[in-house]
Amino acid sequence: MKLLFHKFTNALSSLSHYLVSLGPFGLLAIAFLDSVLIPMPGGVDAVLLLLSAARPSWMLIYVAAATIGSTAGCVVLYRLSQRAGKRALSRFSESRQKRVKDLLDRYDVMSVLVASLLPPPFPLKLFVVSSGVFRLNLLRFTLAIAGGRTFRYLLEGYLAARYGEHAKDLLARYYPVIGIALAVLIVIAFVGRSLMRQSVKTEPSGVES
Repeated sequence: MKLLFHKFTNALSSLSHYLVSLGPFGLLAIAFLDSVLIPMPGGVDAVLLLLSAARPSWMLIYVAAATIGSTAGCVVLYRLSQRAGKRALSRFSESRQKRVKDLLDRYDVMSVLVASLLPPPFPLKLFVVSSGVFRLNLLRFTLAIAGGRTFRYLLEGYLAARYGEHAKDLLARYYPVIGIALAVLIVIAFVGRSLMRQSVKTEPSGVES
């Protein structure tokens, strides 16, 4: 079993190195595979940083490739989870399943947007699988993933293009704070909008004469 796992890991590593050599097309493939539960060595973020630092003028192309690949992969995982039903959640603990289900019930796709913004080890895959199992609106789910990924990859690409190899250290130091701050702002905006809607619904329509 260990030998088989070692061979599989080596195969993925070789595939990852080959895909990196393909530039944006390879990055798109890596982002897609990583999003459908095929963990690629290094990960999307590391490859995006590497490519953007090596060729800053192509940064937006790399960001677009990573965003499209990741979003498409998440949609595929959503569809697979939708077909599999609750069996798709069996690899996750019941306590984590319940926490994510409660967040989806309360905040809908806003919770997916927040999850797509936050860096690992935040369990985005569990949110994607749960979205498919509990049948969140596919269009709004896709827009949430695309929005969160666009912001994250734009920030990473910009830092890599400007600061080169130092971008990784900057992200490790500051991105968790940025991600959490954005998540809090999104939740506040969602709660504020919900309260405004409730207020409008409860306002009297007029005074009878």
